[in-house]
Amino acid sequence: MPAKRRLLAQVADFLIDHGLEILPFTLSVAYDCVTGGSPQLAQRILERTEKGLPVTLKWLEEAHSAQARDATAEAMAKLVGQLEDSLSDFGRTMAGARDANGTYSVALEGHVADLQNAGQDMNLTGGDLIDRLTGLTRHMLNHTRTVESELVASEAQIRSLQTGLDEARLLANQDHLTGLPNRRAFDELFERELREAKLGDETLCVAFCDIDHFKRINDTHGHPAGDRVIRYVAETLGRIADAKCHVARHGGEEFAVLLRGINLGDAWARLDAAREEIAQKRLVNRANDRPFGRITFSGGIADALAYRNASAALKAADDALFAAKDSGRNRILIAGNLPQPLREVA
Repeated sequence: MPAKRRLLAQVADFLIDHGLEILPFTLSVAYDCVTGGSPQLAQRILERTEKGLPVTLKWLEEAHSAQARDATAEAMAKLVGQLEDSLSDFGRTMAGARDANGTYSVALEGHVADLQNAGQDMNLTGGDLIDRLTGLTRHMLNHTRTVESELVASEAQIRSLQTGLDEARLLANQDHLTGLPNRRAFDELFERELREAKLGDETLCVAFCDIDHFKRINDTHGHPAGDRVIRYVAETLGRIADAKCHVARHGGEEFAVLLRGINLGDAWARLDAAREEIAQKRLVNRANDRPFGRITFSGGIADALAYRNASAALKAADDALFAAKDSGRNRILIAGNLPQPLREVA
């Protein structure tokens, strides 16, 4: 009983600390968070509270929904990988069988020719026997040709399935709103870029960007308009991407950027140019012709190789983002140079 009381007290404390109503949904989330049933959601809640942001019912529903989508995408990607491996093995087996049948067909054709020649040289009884053997061999030859044709058709089906799996993998790694890589894809990209940067003795910078006062945009103009703002920022950030610069939607109004092969100062300048481009625009909500006002974002950037691992580098960039928000927004700060911004922006 004491253990149950402690659990109930922890659930109650969770709801009270975040000012949440007692609802089946909030009780379920609280239970999962305090028991470790949903570690990713618990981590997102912790990160949000550390930034001084409220955990509202609306945010919780969005975060829970996003987590479900991420879990589905991850399961789908895993299944795609398993199917791809199976199809690859099957394809190799089919190709081997086709080659074997081809070789067998050539050999049988040679035997048929030899038997026909032998039948012409033997007496009638021997010839009858040779004819029977020849007929049987021809039947086997026709059968192997049919099997070979079926194998060719099966390989075409495999190639079609492989194309479908490639498309499914792309969807599993893509953010549905912006078309950018999603958070799961970004995590894979970061690990890959980190390895390649170390092997190639290159620099690697990681950054987080977050649209300023985004809640106010949603509250004033509605979520469809908020989605258009997210897409606009995504398109602007996406233009700085190239073979060594990757931009992803990390979740909500937050974006993540990887820049390999340029130093921290140049990486900051490239990102800040995108920030400046967005800040100078004056966007209008086309649905009602009401101006959005000034759209800006804040960012934090870190030298990924200056930290012991990927998680530490991500935290440094996130801390710099928080400092940028705390010091006035619409600016990008470099981790390690906190709390002073590199450039004050009105």
